Amino acid sequence: MASKGRILVVDDEYLIRWSLQQNLLEHGYDVLLAASAEEGLALMERAEPDLVLLDIQLPGMSGMELLPGIKERRPDCAVIMVTATSDLSVAVRAMKDGAFDYIPKPFNLEEVRLVVDKALETRRLRDEVTRFREKESVRYGFHNFTYKSAIMGDVVDVARKIALSETATVLLTGESGTGKDLLAQAIHYESARKDMPFMPLNCTALPRELLESELFGHEKGAFTDAKTLKKGLFEIADGGTLFLDEIGDMDLALQAKLLRILESRIFKRVGGTRDIAVDVRVIAATNRDLEERIREKAFREDLFYRLNVIPIAIPPLRERREDIIPLAERFLEDLGKDLGKEIRKIEPDAARAMEEYDWPGNVRELKNIIERAMILSSASSLGMGDLTLKRVSDPQRPSGQGGSLNLEEMELHLINEALERARSNQSVAARLLGISRDTLRYRMKKHGLL
Repeated sequence: MASKGRILVVDDEYLIRWSLQQNLLEHGYDVLLAASAEEGLALMERAEPDLVLLDIQLPGMSGMELLPGIKERRPDCAVIMVTATSDLSVAVRAMKDGAFDYIPKPFNLEEVRLVVDKALETRRLRDEVTRFREKESVRYGFHNFTYKSAIMGDVVDVARKIALSETATVLLTGESGTGKDLLAQAIHYESARKDMPFMPLNCTALPRELLESELFGHEKGAFTDAKTLKKGLFEIADGGTLFLDEIGDMDLALQAKLLRILESRIFKRVGGTRDIAVDVRVIAATNRDLEERIREKAFREDLFYRLNVIPIAIPPLRERREDIIPLAERFLEDLGKDLGKEIRKIEPDAARAMEEYDWPGNVRELKNIIERAMILSSASSLGMGDLTLKRVSDPQRPSGQGGSLNLEEMELHLINEALERARSNQSVAARLLGISRDTLRYRMKKHGLL
């Protein structure tokens, strides 16, 4: 059986060292023994233990003197102090100096093992969180943005400066599919807040009452279904970042509450009376024209100016056409790993069509088109026949009288083409169209195809 961890016991009493060793060996730990601080320090260098059981009163160098040396050499090593003194101030000082816990003598071996288990489990969870955050930083950092255009370079440069600053509010604007969520994550994971939570919320996904509870939390009994206390995202994201997507659609009453929080960094849970102070960076995003929403009396002007301190406008893909092929090649590489396919080359006719297409769905649409093509293609390169652009952008596509576009005819045409490509498999056809299978069946019924 694999070892549960390596433990160093530092104690000048032989019987204590022996009894701890036998008990911990029995429960799957490797155990090293030292009778003095100096011997323990030498073992630390060679054996790199996961945890140290350290007696405070030792001959020569004391356990309190050894503790800083352990934490300096192995900051991730858990230290549990063992004390025979009734003076708890010594144990408290040890905790302040980095000890995980302390155990008074005489001790129960079972209690010692439980404290050891808890300390190593805490360390394991902390290591997992660290690895996860490092992985997220790699996954969402600015280095993951693919572009050649100067305009997108300017966007990333400004976002980098924001990430390194203490700016409390950021406003991202741009059409749907331009990557506002990815830019928000990059700002968070390359900032000093990266080790704290990044909490996203779509303001259109929930009705007003649920959105308010989601943002601010609620006290038990605040409303009929409030069976327990719930922390809101502002509270959970304390020290980190709250990403409010589609802020332009937020209810006016909630906008007023959001403005107060942005100004004071203090709020109350729904049904609560206690002020809660938080330190949260708020990144808001919208594909709406907020100044137009202000004229429509649908968005607060004071909130707009509070959010608009440092705005970043992400350009649509049609305004940075030199980024289309680099992005497509990036998606070919990334999706190829997921799909188990290797398509690295884009044929010249396909590349030309992609560069001439206006991409109303922006980068999201480009990724979907590449993914559909890769799923259906068996070739080693991406050609014109693999794309769904030709007929979509073809001026000869189905139209009504006088050459005007007919939405119903276009929808029917695209459904038929997707079903043909998918060989009548509705799940595959729905994926090609970027909709759910239920939505596809609804539209097929509408057009008499079912």
